[in-house]
Amino acid sequence: MKAEKMRSFAAGLMIAAGLCGAVYYLGSDETATTNKTVTAKMSEDEMKSSLASKGFVVHTEEEWNKQLAAAKEGEKKPNEEKVVYRTVLTVTLGMTSIDVGKALEKAHIIKSAKEFFNEVEKRGVSTKLRPGSYDLESGMTEDQIIKTIFK
Repeated sequence: MKAEKMRSFAAGLMIAAGLCGAVYYLGSDETATTNKTVTAKMSEDEMKSSLASKGFVVHTEEEWNKQLAAAKEGEKKPNEEKVVYRTVLTVTLGMTSIDVGKALEKAHIIKSAKEFFNEVEKRGVSTKLRPGSYDLESGMTEDQIIKTIFK
């Protein structure tokens, strides 16, 4: 591109920018007057009813704190059922109490395989693991499970 053409192009851009600026700053304010919004002060009851009509639930801070406390306590609903997991555990030769604990944890019968293993070791029955199939459920205590599998 030649220098003359480049100067002409730049001059055109400057003139266009100047015209846009003049229109912006010197133009009429008709649009500013038509877009004014009117806000009305609503009372607390009007705000609550407006929100409630749109599907929102409005609580006071005290009511909210009561609901949070009830949820943290884990209050059960009257019709809520407790889930009970059942499994058939097959103990084979060569399995250890660690293997049994991992299988029971995976089946949701116990919470922690490590705690189960530690309890078995504490009682000194880890060598008394009996091969076989055992019906177990999550409602059983750790003591019942140990008495069933170890002898």
